[in-house]
Amino acid sequence: MSTAIVWFRRDLRLTDQPALRAACERHDHVIGVYVHAPAEEGEWAPGGAQRWWLHHALSALRDQFEAAGSQLVIRTGPSEAALRALIAESGATALYWNRLYEPAAISRDQAIKSELRGRGDLAVESFNGGLLTEPGRIATGGGQPYRVFTPFWRNIARAGLDDRARPAPTHIPGLPQGLASERIDDLALLPRIRWDAGLEATWTPGEAGALARLRHFAERILTGYGSHRDRPAVDGTSALSPHLHFGEIGPRQVVAAVHASASADSDSAQTYLSEIGWREFAHHLLYHFPDTPARPLNARFEAFPWRDPDTDAEAAEGLAAWRAGRTGIPLVDAGMRQLWHHGWMHNRVRMVVASFLTKNLRLNWTLGARWFWNTLVDADLASNTLGWQWAGGCGADAAPYFRIFNPVRQGERFDPDGAYVRRWVPELAALESRDIHAPWQAPVSRLAAAGVTLGRDYPHPVIDLGASRKAALAAFEQIKEFSA
Repeated sequence: MSTAIVWFRRDLRLTDQPALRAACERHDHVIGVYVHAPAEEGEWAPGGAQRWWLHHALSALRDQFEAAGSQLVIRTGPSEAALRALIAESGATALYWNRLYEPAAISRDQAIKSELRGRGDLAVESFNGGLLTEPGRIATGGGQPYRVFTPFWRNIARAGLDDRARPAPTHIPGLPQGLASERIDDLALLPRIRWDAGLEATWTPGEAGALARLRHFAERILTGYGSHRDRPAVDGTSALSPHLHFGEIGPRQVVAAVHASASADSDSAQTYLSEIGWREFAHHLLYHFPDTPARPLNARFEAFPWRDPDTDAEAAEGLAAWRAGRTGIPLVDAGMRQLWHHGWMHNRVRMVVASFLTKNLRLNWTLGARWFWNTLVDADLASNTLGWQWAGGCGADAAPYFRIFNPVRQGERFDPDGAYVRRWVPELAALESRDIHAPWQAPVSRLAAAGVTLGRDYPHPVIDLGASRKAALAAFEQIKEFSA
């Protein structure tokens, strides 16, 4: 009678779960374990919104294990010590897990694999459960990592996207008797001061919630994805990013659902699949350039003259206003308030608020990345790094630094009737659509008619958009002489 341990991390599902499937196919008993060890993730331990999600995702996985005739074991780290203890208690002869690709996780997992294989009596095997193509297995014709998305994605798509998602096991062989488990509540993942009402009302963590969202997207949204995805007031995106981050659904399942949909051959479907490609590209970059969460990929930006909120009072004021959604720029404020309430922000608006921070306020992109890390339920180190370096002009395939989003024009184009702003900045809800994205330009009479007094009901802009754009371009001129 053989026993295998499956070490769950950010693969909190049963469907298309290769480590779990291997264990169920090869062994008489299967122990699913989650080891809570945030210290092992170093400075990138999960933020508050991620911890909220993790609590509910683990609860959902626990219920799935029980429905399949087993039990999810919860232990606390260090991971190697917890796994060694569980091996000793259970007499397990195999340990399986699905790979992670963040630098700290790679280092830890390689060390554990080496140490435990050294025992000689334990099979240790890892699998790809989180990506279509693993980041170390694709390179340019010259054998180098890709730095531009289009040829990267063309290389992957040329071979055909993997949609071979395997079903969940109908039964998980029961646990050996007497294995102790921590309670999920003992991990203290939920906030002590309950700020999470908006998250509770918005999300359904767990595999069932992920599958329901995927069905909703494939059946009702995908057809219009190409035209609706940039409209923040519309339910026009998949909103699968937190489910993908926690592995409650895998990319093969997403590709399979798109391929099986009525819109499979449409431009919308191809556009959406390319967004899955950006997730793959983000992991490719982080794997090959592990310093990028803290350092720009484009080395010339090491010398960029960012404003320092620790020494510049106006910069500090701007940063605080940006975080609070009180910049006086309605589209920016709407996005930052949605972030706080939902733990998520529409992607078009993410680009706008990131451009405003890095180019209008001229604050280092790492300040924005850190704030997103603490507030996003889908805060993924690879995607967060790629997005912020793209916005700051200092990463791979980045928006040129001189491309500066105008939040007024962006609002007028993608939120033309102001529905998104009206929802998240209700103090402006009575403004006419022509005024809602730039209330400081509206006549006092129209502001008064809407019950708005700037500086009382809604702030004046913290910065002049035109002047700050010129200052950003002048700052960029200072580093153009450095080689990239």
